[in-house]
Amino acid sequence: MKQFLLPLVTLALVGVVLQGRAQVEYVDPAMGGQGFLLEPTRPTVSLPNSMVRVYPVRKDQLDGQIHSFPLTILSHRLGELFWLMPASGTPEAAAWDRPAAYDQEVETPYYYSARFDESLIRAEFTPTEHCGYFRFTFPAGKPTVLLANRRGGDFSGASDGSVSGSERIVGEGEMSPGVMHAFVYGEFSAPVTIQASGSGDKKRLTVAATDGQKVLEFRYGISFISVEQAKKNLQREIPAWDFAKIKEAARDRWNTVLGQIQVEGGTPEQKRVFYTSLYRCYERMVNISEDGKYYSGFDHQVHQDTRPFYVDNWLWDTYRALEPLQTLLNPEMEADKLQSFVRMYEQSGWMPTFAVLWGNHECMTGNPIAPWVADAWAKGVTNFDLATAYAGIRKNSLEGTWLPWRRGAKCSLDDFLNEHGYMPALQPGETESVARVHPRERRQAISVTEAQSYDDWCTAQIAQNLGNAADRQLFLKRAADYKNVFRQDQGHAWPKDADGKWIEPFEPGWSGGQGGRDYTTENNGYTYDWDVQHDLQGLFELMGGRAQAEAKLDQLFREGLGRSKYDFWFKFPDASGLVGQFSMGNEPSLHIPYIYNYLGAPWKTQKRVRMLLDTWFTDTTLGMPGDEDGGGISSFVVFSMMGFYPVTPGVPIYNLASPVFDCITIQLHNGKTLKVICRNNSKDNKYIQSVRLNGKNLNQVWFCHADIANGGTLELEMGNTPNRSLGVEPSTFPPSYLNFDPMTLVH
Repeated sequence: MKQFLLPLVTLALVGVVLQGRAQVEYVDPAMGGQGFLLEPTRPTVSLPNSMVRVYPVRKDQLDGQIHSFPLTILSHRLGELFWLMPASGTPEAAAWDRPAAYDQEVETPYYYSARFDESLIRAEFTPTEHCGYFRFTFPAGKPTVLLANRRGGDFSGASDGSVSGSERIVGEGEMSPGVMHAFVYGEFSAPVTIQASGSGDKKRLTVAATDGQKVLEFRYGISFISVEQAKKNLQREIPAWDFAKIKEAARDRWNTVLGQIQVEGGTPEQKRVFYTSLYRCYERMVNISEDGKYYSGFDHQVHQDTRPFYVDNWLWDTYRALEPLQTLLNPEMEADKLQSFVRMYEQSGWMPTFAVLWGNHECMTGNPIAPWVADAWAKGVTNFDLATAYAGIRKNSLEGTWLPWRRGAKCSLDDFLNEHGYMPALQPGETESVARVHPRERRQAISVTEAQSYDDWCTAQIAQNLGNAADRQLFLKRAADYKNVFRQDQGHAWPKDADGKWIEPFEPGWSGGQGGRDYTTENNGYTYDWDVQHDLQGLFELMGGRAQAEAKLDQLFREGLGRSKYDFWFKFPDASGLVGQFSMGNEPSLHIPYIYNYLGAPWKTQKRVRMLLDTWFTDTTLGMPGDEDGGGISSFVVFSMMGFYPVTPGVPIYNLASPVFDCITIQLHNGKTLKVICRNNSKDNKYIQSVRLNGKNLNQVWFCHADIANGGTLELEMGNTPNRSLGVEPSTFPPSYLNFDPMTLVH
């Protein structure tokens, strides 16, 4: 036995070391960087929710060449601002368009480094909130840095060796016309000569230091107000040449943020997945306030404001899990973000849905600001102007268009939706007659109707909070509209034409053209059978009752594609992370594994969520099954690995699944602590045997936000066999009903 003693002791010590590691050391920004079919993740270097975000520009994590470094990005996945690359000696003209092979890459949230193969130049980067700091090492002693703007503007060097310039940002659509600019001011750590080139307003700068200089540093400030403000930002945040100090401060900031959640148990791989996912939940929204003022792309004015102004939120992706996670962790920041949306409505006349840097990005479907506001308010986030937020939400619903990838005033199809309670679909082969319909995105008739139904249910909750009984009844009536596109004799959501006739033929797994867009959004009808977050019990009745609904949900994870994967993914590339016809890689699926809790079979949620986490979210470059969407999917991972999830934003409860860790400790904003303790937990022991919350035994698999808002302890006893008596009675089901009043769950 003695021969095994040393390895056992060594393993024990390794466990202690791993447990004691700083949370940021578990983060691997390369995770998910390959991508299955869709956009890969990017190894973004930034401070949490901050304006300057940098990554190497390349196709994906497997791309062996870096094309450039931005000085910041435009908005999540919408492109970069400015262009930088190091070079050795006098560059050829082709150097501006030639990517460079690299090696020895180091990727962390707070620091990036890579060495280029041919020149052996090492590039390093670390951020502050409004600034960036590059350090270049030139073995040949011929230091050169190439700089440019990408979209036009100005760029020039000064006699003191500083550089400054701007880049043009053009808005889109009727909500966000006009042009704004990003500005930069930068300095070098040694005397340099600057040569300008380029044509028109697209400028290139070649910056060279004296031969023999081995290290050259570049620090810069970004602003959306002016070059002068960019210089002020730099002088405030990087006043001295000290790369190590800035790097250490950035590391400390990430450790503080990630350390808000401490996990014990689980494997090192699971910790890497968890903390990498948590890091991605801080990529947006970003605070673009500068010295108490900000430039708004919603009215193209500079505003003074004592509160920070946040942009870059794709609400269709984020209202489901990312914003509820931040509501739990950082409610004060959530209030500031919500008030930012209020400001955007006041400035533009419309409540945005995809609020990015230049204004509203006309993308996706629905009125997803409604569930975010309803959920935050129900969970005690009240430091924002609810009445004005409601005015914007109401206007979007009743006066705006519900058409996919369109925003602004309503059209004839919206009048039909308002009168008849569903978006009318075209019959196969019928020519589109409404010019406002997006030529590629089509009508998405089923999913638009379902989004309107749920979003208006959330709007009804806000109306109730404001004491507006008439509006509450109006929007509750509209909240039942999803029933108009469910065909009971077929057991599926089903499109209907303007004459009230069901579309024929219709195949739930295949019809609707590219991405199903005639009828659905990015996924096929199997996903949208379940896209009724606010009235699951009503949905079960349409399906024939609980037993039939449970069998149907079982079958979703088993259903064949009916054709080859090649053919299926050619038509439905967004339906990634497939398990049967369930798509793990797209946001409308996130709540679906938790629906078993509403059917009296919570053990199936526990089993299924563990399986999905183990299968699709790994610490590899393939560790993200679909478009990550800046926290849209990662927040599902964070919640689910902790063992609870907000199925219905607007109802302030969390559904239980199966935590992967033995203990999770969350430091709440008010200094209180929420602790989740899982006894006898393991890979096989994934089934909850008993639930105890704040010392009280529960026979249910959900708990209220109010029960843990001031801290608490959730104790779960785990086992390898399902407890089929836990949470099986209707009285123990999580509340999610059409006429349910969420305020009954608010203390």
